[in-house]
Amino acid sequence: MPEDLIFGRNAVIEALRSERTLNKLLLQEGGKGGSLGEILNLARDRGVTVEYVKAEKLNKMSEGLRHQGVAVLVSPIRFYELDEVLDIAAAKGEEPFLLLLDELQDPQNVGAVIRTADAAGVHGVLLPKRRSCPINAVVAKISAGAVEHVPIVSIGNIVQTMNELKTKGLWLAGADMQGETDYFKCDLQGPIALVLGAEGKGLGRLVRENCDFLVRIPMKGGVSSLNASAAGAILLYEVLRQRSGGQL
Repeated sequence: MPEDLIFGRNAVIEALRSERTLNKLLLQEGGKGGSLGEILNLARDRGVTVEYVKAEKLNKMSEGLRHQGVAVLVSPIRFYELDEVLDIAAAKGEEPFLLLLDELQDPQNVGAVIRTADAAGVHGVLLPKRRSCPINAVVAKISAGAVEHVPIVSIGNIVQTMNELKTKGLWLAGADMQGETDYFKCDLQGPIALVLGAEGKGLGRLVRENCDFLVRIPMKGGVSSLNASAAGAILLYEVLRQRSGGQL
């Protein structure tokens, strides 16, 4: 059984009442009665995402133990608030450098890009609560422990967050194959949030439209795109290179 899974109604209620960081509440389709109403109310009050799943999925996740139609995924880390991350940058005397992930769902890519973000000096990684891979034990392992060092911010509406970042003085650079400019021709030295799209589909339409500018990675071979973690590594290190005066 995964260490980041709590199942059974009483255990889930206690987890929801605690101060633990919770990724997602899983409820069996068709479940009703008993304490489910209380569980849903607690999840709503905590802002925990609820997903309805088939009994087979819960059976597999709980390895056959009695789950009573409910489970909650617990994050192995604590999440930060956006203002905390900006304060960290200010305390270092550095312009904010953030990474915003738009619906990345592959834990291998998420873990790898968080590892690179830590190495490149990113002050915080912003991850939407919905339609994104949760920060679970797999992500933590792939990141080689970087989730313990680079602050992760769990956000709600991604466009609202983008607008908030703009009001705080950050520029939003979206990674897009149809971007106007090659990434190495853009000035990425100021307060910036790099926006990285999901595997296969890239940035969502509204996310793309709300970026201040779009950058592309030129592709010279037969493959038309890179996976999210590879693209993220190139762009994150370009920001670091520019901030280091081109001395990398």
